[in-house]
Amino acid sequence: MDRVSTGDTTFDEVAEGVYLADLATGRRACVKYWRIESGATLPVHRHDNEQIGYVLDGTLVALVEGEEVTLSPGDCYRFPSGERHGAENRSDEPAIGIGVLAPPREQPDWRET
Repeated sequence: MDRVSTGDTTFDEVAEGVYLADLATGRRACVKYWRIESGATLPVHRHDNEQIGYVLDGTLVALVEGEEVTLSPGDCYRFPSGERHGAENRSDEPAIGIGVLAPPREQPDWRET
């Protein structure tokens, strides 16, 4: 068994004010811990991975195929493989959550749209 605590992770800034940290990575899926600062934008992108996540704290506006969906603490979400998506933190507080990607994804390339 592998055990990783959120307190033991190191965030990488993948876009201005957008941070990702690895929690656990297996052969078929990985878990990411994310934080999006107030006013920051996760650029709209797409990837082959299916992505399922959960908002722990804060509020985000998900940008999905040209529509906006508000995500709040306790909300779970899923982006199918290939769906264009991003997010904006329009609140005054950071948004924090976890995401599962299958298959695992290492370094996102935000230039791929």
